Amino acid sequence: MDCRDVQNLLHPYSDGELDLVRHLQIEHHLAECAACAEHQLGLRRLREALASAPLYHHAPDALRARLAADLRSAPATPSRRGRRRPRALLWATAAGIGLVAAAAVTTGALLSRASTSAETKLVEQVVAGHVRSLQADHLTDVASSDRHTVKPWFRGKLDYSPQVPDLAGEGYPLSGGRLDYLADRPVAALVYHRRLHAINVFTWPAPDADETPVRALARQGFHVCYWQRAGMAYWVISDLNAQELDEFAGLLRQHSAAPPP
Repeated sequence: MDCRDVQNLLHPYSDGELDLVRHLQIEHHLAECAACAEHQLGLRRLREALASAPLYHHAPDALRARLAADLRSAPATPSRRGRRRPRALLWATAAGIGLVAAAAVTTGALLSRASTSAETKLVEQVVAGHVRSLQADHLTDVASSDRHTVKPWFRGKLDYSPQVPDLAGEGYPLSGGRLDYLADRPVAALVYHRRLHAINVFTWPAPDADETPVRALARQGFHVCYWQRAGMAYWVISDLNAQELDEFAGLLRQHSAAPPP
């Protein structure tokens, strides 16, 4: 898939309307092509601007008063030509109100869809990143069970330093880490294991400082947990059963409360 193909599909990609195969192909391309990634970032910023802009305006009081005065001053028994002006004015006013109402409804629907689809889109990206790491046999760029080896590996590759807790004592040994691409930016992917089950932990700076509880969901046969804490966003995904993944998420959340060493 070349740049032209990718840019033709960026709009449905942003709306989460592509099948998993094409979604993965575009994600892989964006991770390697700075020009297309910049184009995608521009689309995201445009969507955010549309979502935050005041797209509906009430008519100024002066305009409303002038229209009302024109209607009141219309002659009671106008000539044939004179009858057309008030009628045309009424039709124009009605059409304008209809357009404003339709625009308000459409804008409300689009904003609602944008707010609900943002999280859905991120869930799809997390699932795609997990599937991609398994299919390409590329779970780790740095393979090590020593967090003092994995954590420094990210230095110079990211604009933040991820926490890399040691959970081997609780039955979740570290396997390594790699770079991935989520939420329109490079992110750290930490890899843990529970028996033969790989657990991907995607973490990056949260867009706000709000702390959120752990939320859990299931997608395409995988269990996903996500939360924000200490200024970082965490997304955990695995085919591990929900109970053990919840336990892992709780342990990781507990360790992520402490400042990194």
